[in-house]
Amino acid sequence: MRCPSLLLRLLPCLLALLLTQPAAQAAEKPAFKVCWSIFAGWMPWGYAASEGIVKKWADKYGISIQVDEVPDYVNSIERYSAGEYAGCAMTNMDALTIPVAAGVDSTALIVGDFSAGADGILIRGHDKGLRDLKGKTVLLVENSVSHYLLSRALELAHFEPSDVTIQNVSDKDIVQAFLAGQGDAVITWNPLLASIKQQTAATQVYSSRYIPGEIVDLMVVNSTTLAAHPELGKALTGAWFETQRLMGQTSPEGQAARAKMAAAAGTTAEDFDEQLRTLRSFYSPRPALAFASSDNMPQLMQRVVNFANGQKLLGEDGNGLSRLGISFGDSLVMGNNKQIKLRFDPTYLQLATDQQL
Repeated sequence: MRCPSLLLRLLPCLLALLLTQPAAQAAEKPAFKVCWSIFAGWMPWGYAASEGIVKKWADKYGISIQVDEVPDYVNSIERYSAGEYAGCAMTNMDALTIPVAAGVDSTALIVGDFSAGADGILIRGHDKGLRDLKGKTVLLVENSVSHYLLSRALELAHFEPSDVTIQNVSDKDIVQAFLAGQGDAVITWNPLLASIKQQTAATQVYSSRYIPGEIVDLMVVNSTTLAAHPELGKALTGAWFETQRLMGQTSPEGQAARAKMAAAAGTTAEDFDEQLRTLRSFYSPRPALAFASSDNMPQLMQRVVNFANGQKLLGEDGNGLSRLGISFGDSLVMGNNKQIKLRFDPTYLQLATDQQL
């Protein structure tokens, strides 16, 4: 009679132990945080998180991934640079001039698209042209891709940087600032660019469609974290391209996905589709891999480096590549090959292309 009574006494303990084991195992999962900010090409991150796609891929690799929207774009990169996030959606130029310039070794994990009209310059009023930019006060996020776009426009118009006055405004404030009458011109990206066009009389005089491939939208991940946890790279890449494939469909499912992204961006489905047409999106990994691995990528990055050096964003001497290097796969390094800080690593795009994720 002792054994049954002992079993009865032990049963609650055994049940408690069994119930706590899954929680303990869940707590031991490697956990990561990545962030993104509002931009037509990055809306898939919010969708993939809200629809459980990120969780599905994270579970596949035994990890946990938290995806946060950060309202201020530059702040999102600064928080990544400070180590708060393992990954962040940003452009190639901003990756170079913020985390990499600060010494954070970063990997361009995913090449999502490049801007082909998603970034633009607007001047107040109708029937304006690029040469009307001279003498204007221009609202933009200083030292961002908007600043880079301005430099390329001034180059085309044979103007000097001193021919315009820059007023630095954060991306979360720039629409309201321009609508409130600040500045004569504004440079920003979609959906902010589209919002300004819809709400006030302004002429678009230049856009990124004149410099295709120079403004590249990425998911950038801390290289040390990625080396220690390749499962993070696999899960993010898998979730991204599952979402991209859905987003690129003309089916009702694809339309519904884009409509949800449009609502999250504060716009209509029709307007969001129009914004997507200003991007060269890679809806499958193969073209993304081809672009990231092309011979043009080092040339495009050299232009970005030239701008960054001109703005002294990579050091006061204007020679940032003497202190840092940019690698393109295993075969080419631009700059200091002993201090590689930005890596265009096609490993995970190749795995996705080969359906090995």
